[in-house]
Amino acid sequence: MKSLVRWILTVVILAGVGGGLFATRDRWLPLLRREAPTVAAPNKPPPPEKVEVLELSPEARRNLGLVIKPLKLQTYWRTIQLPGTIVDRPGWSDRGITSPAVAVVSAIHAYPGDTVRPGDKLFSLRVFSEYLQNTQSELFKATRETELIGEQYKRIKTATESGALPAARAIELENQLRRQNAAIKAFRQDLLTRGFSPPQIEGVAEGQFVTTIEIVAPPPFSGSLQAGTATALSTDPEQASRPLLIDQTSNGPAYEVQELKVDLGQQVQAGQLLSYLANHHTLYIEGRAFKNEAPALERAAQLNWPVRVEFAEDDATGWPALTETFAIRHLANAIDPASRTFSFFIPLDNQSRGYEKDRNTFVVWRFRPGQRVRLHVPVEEFQDVFVLPAAGVVRDGPEAYVFRQNGDLFNRKSVHVLHEDRLDIVLGRDSQILPGFYVAQNGAASLNRVLKAQAASGVPAGVHVHADGTTHGTH
Repeated sequence: MKSLVRWILTVVILAGVGGGLFATRDRWLPLLRREAPTVAAPNKPPPPEKVEVLELSPEARRNLGLVIKPLKLQTYWRTIQLPGTIVDRPGWSDRGITSPAVAVVSAIHAYPGDTVRPGDKLFSLRVFSEYLQNTQSELFKATRETELIGEQYKRIKTATESGALPAARAIELENQLRRQNAAIKAFRQDLLTRGFSPPQIEGVAEGQFVTTIEIVAPPPFSGSLQAGTATALSTDPEQASRPLLIDQTSNGPAYEVQELKVDLGQQVQAGQLLSYLANHHTLYIEGRAFKNEAPALERAAQLNWPVRVEFAEDDATGWPALTETFAIRHLANAIDPASRTFSFFIPLDNQSRGYEKDRNTFVVWRFRPGQRVRLHVPVEEFQDVFVLPAAGVVRDGPEAYVFRQNGDLFNRKSVHVLHEDRLDIVLGRDSQILPGFYVAQNGAASLNRVLKAQAASGVPAGVHVHADGTTHGTH
């Protein structure tokens, strides 16, 4: 009984205490929600200020090989890079020398590497052609027969004028003379095309038959001056007083014997190739492109846009500066089945110089067939932009910078890149640069690394630090 009373009293007391707490909850509940005191965070240094100025000593600039030039607005062409090769220009660069008749090579006067001019001897051929011997005999007989008929015609014409003979006889002899003169002209022309010179033909008419034909270098072909009338040869300073080796305007071009096709004592047939003569004054640059690049090339050729050419393995030392403007002449209409590319051609005027050795003159050409080139064909024009070499701009994530010189200091300037390739970078006018600013043309990556190292050290540009830790500005 007592335990029951104790349990009832306990419940009543707990109920009273709970009701009191619930009634006074507005006063004690905010005390429980009060935040605990926070611990003060340790003091952190503020982030370093962004450094945009770099100081370099004159020695450092020389070590980096910095090139400083002022900026200027210009027009730039966006290009596509295509491979190319220097090739002979068909019908212009090489000339074949053939035998005019059946003969035997009795002498060779010019060998591969020798230089010859039009009219210089190349081969001596001993005539071995029965046809050519008969033609000479017929010319001689026709010439003698014409002389006899002419003498007879003079006598008969006098008799016909006096009425002693009928005029029909004189007319008949006159017709014979015409036929003989026509035959003589045909024989002379035949011998002329066979390589006989006019003095030799005159000798044949007098009975001096030719047994040896001299093959000489041919004269300039028609239209050879269209490639350019300027002389192509540049002699050495000590040879400046000597005549130019290749003169396209006076006595014709000089040829180099490129290849011999016969040997001494060999019998050759009429029309057989004896040698190749080369004159590399006019060449082609043959570029290769894929079919989807044809529209851009067609537009560049049609509008005559200039093509920039990089000549591989070209040493410009001692050669005149190239002033030629390169443009696409024509596009090939056939696709190579192996490479799936087509060709396009750019004319190239070559340069040459000569030297003498062992009484012979030799030619050295600046550009040679087979030499590789890289072509930059224009496809888009940018106007009023800044153009810098690729080494003059450095990228740091999405940012691009150039370095403007200001005395011994270099200020890093953010720029907007419109286009870039392996050689050049095009910057827009909305960059932090203006025309006339002197900007480093190279070494931008090195300058940026030095600037980052300077920023990491916490010492701004233009501040000297002493061994005791004190600092001061520049004097």
